[in-house]
Amino acid sequence: MRYIENAHTTRAYSKIGLGTWQFGSREWGYGADYDEREAPRLVRRAVELGVTVFDTAELYGFGRSERILGDALRAALHETGTAREELVVASKMLPLLPVAPVVEQRAVASAARLDLGGIDLYQVAQANPVVRDSVTMRGMVSLRRAGVIRDVGVSNYSLARWRQAETALGAPVLTNQVQYSLVARGPERDLLPYAEGADRIVLAYSPLGQGLLSGRYSPDRRPLNGARALNPLFLPENLERVRPLLGTLREVADAHDATPSQIALAWVIRHPAVVAIPGAASVAQLESNVAAADIKLTDDEYTALSDAAHRFTPLTWPGALPRLLSRR
Repeated sequence: MRYIENAHTTRAYSKIGLGTWQFGSREWGYGADYDEREAPRLVRRAVELGVTVFDTAELYGFGRSERILGDALRAALHETGTAREELVVASKMLPLLPVAPVVEQRAVASAARLDLGGIDLYQVAQANPVVRDSVTMRGMVSLRRAGVIRDVGVSNYSLARWRQAETALGAPVLTNQVQYSLVARGPERDLLPYAEGADRIVLAYSPLGQGLLSGRYSPDRRPLNGARALNPLFLPENLERVRPLLGTLREVADAHDATPSQIALAWVIRHPAVVAIPGAASVAQLESNVAAADIKLTDDEYTALSDAAHRFTPLTWPGALPRLLSRR
């Protein structure tokens, strides 16, 4: 595993983390057996492999993800002898009426569900279009002072809002969690340069395009679960258009005795300020994801992948809506 050492926090961020949206969330279709048996195995194995970043949210499974993750981490820390201080446990608040008292209440509730002695990284899940960050960050200041949270982050923030949040907090907003992958490269315009220059971190969610870049899907083999079935990337037209990019991924993967998913992750975390937080359906998939941290792409390979991604032009919202509705 490789890590990001950041001057603004005492915690080391593993370049590959574990996203836990699927814990307790019915939309992924994994079921109760996954929550009761596979999730604890995943978390323990992640700790054993040196993963330090575990990301959840109050919205995931309406709090169930936080509870499952907290239970699994307490067991994993005990069984592996790992110190709690080595981990970054991150959660996110839904920004409905994010005034200071509500922010404080939400964080305390999340911390109680996790039951891990506080939240290492507490994030605002989306910029509220009406409530200013100066209002929200007053709650974050109080939470830090009380020791409920350690560091503050945001998610899906533009660069301008990220900077406004930092001004309001009066301290670094350490992270911005955004969608970033070979098929979602918007953060490269300004978020990644800012993070690198200002010693901040970008947490990349959906670094595999919700599995699109694994190569498992095709126009004749589309995903069935709700989370992916509603994603325009999995329309037959897009599954056809992505074939050239998948071909390049497979070529690079063959050169490294790796999988397309591993190469897609290696591409994402090649940037020094990026941590990828893919989910995992099994311990085997987790192990594969973590192994991607050891893959070093050459400049030519990175350029070839970037160029192939640039040529992928998917059908997106709102044009995809009629096709999605017609296939339900």
